Amino acid sequence: MINRDDIINALKTVFDPEIPVNIWDMGLVYDIKIDDKNVVITMTLTSPTCPMMDELVMQVKDAVAHVADVENVDVKLVWEPAWDLSRMSDAARIELDLTSHGW
Repeated sequence: MINRDDIINALKTVFDPEIPVNIWDMGLVYDIKIDDKNVVITMTLTSPTCPMMDELVMQVKDAVAHVADVENVDVKLVWEPAWDLSRMSDAARIELDLTSHGW
């Protein structure tokens, strides 16, 4: 049985190369669906013109594929709703020094 917390921990190992915060804390992951041994990650990026788009999607697939019992990983990249700073965790805001900006 696939553990959702293990999926989240795997996602926390993936970082946007331009931002020193993992994709989970950035709020880029919108949904995790687990069906038997299959996982579907619905996520976005900070910009639809991100030059690292393909690499980040592959990193997500690779990270989640290493979780126990996962046999198939599908990453769905979406642009709606658009990502914004409000999706970031408190830890990410602190890391990026955004706490004094009212976020």
